[in-house]
Amino acid sequence: MEKLKYYFSAMGFNDNDLEKIVAAFKLQHFKKNESFVEEGKTSRYIGLVDSGMFQYYVLIDGEERTTYISIENTFIASVLSFVGEIPALENIRALTDGAIFLISRVNLKKLVNEIPLFKDFYINLLEQSICGIDATRHDLIVLSGEQRYEKMLREEPHLLQRIPLQYLASMLGVTPRHLSRIRNNIR
Repeated sequence: MEKLKYYFSAMGFNDNDLEKIVAAFKLQHFKKNESFVEEGKTSRYIGLVDSGMFQYYVLIDGEERTTYISIENTFIASVLSFVGEIPALENIRALTDGAIFLISRVNLKKLVNEIPLFKDFYINLLEQSICGIDATRHDLIVLSGEQRYEKMLREEPHLLQRIPLQYLASMLGVTPRHLSRIRNNIR
């Protein structure tokens, strides 16, 4: 839990608030391929990835389409399901063994009501999530596969180094073969 404490202390939370925040989370370990969120089931938690890689994906005609990959020190959630308390439209599973610091909706609301700075943090987290989702949707409609790859190269190069090729291609909306061509042309 020290990692979680460090994360929030770096954001300016005082010791008293840090104790409340850390107490509201629990660390859960996931084995490779274990689900964090399942399509059709309501997501009860959001979390901060402690270790590992987690794949957001949907099934379309039996084929997996990766929409995002979360890695260490990033928040993970099926936002629509968690916030709206409705069945998830996506799946999230561990691509590797890993762990997530989880917080339930009840504990999150308690922190939001008790700690003004945490409320600001949560609003900012939601705003970033919404903006990220909106930008991704826009990019898939407007940009070519090459342009999406170049944007990811500029904005999230750490993901390009860690994500297996087939998941990266799916995130970009191209085939693995096309992604190989894109990468060769950019080098």
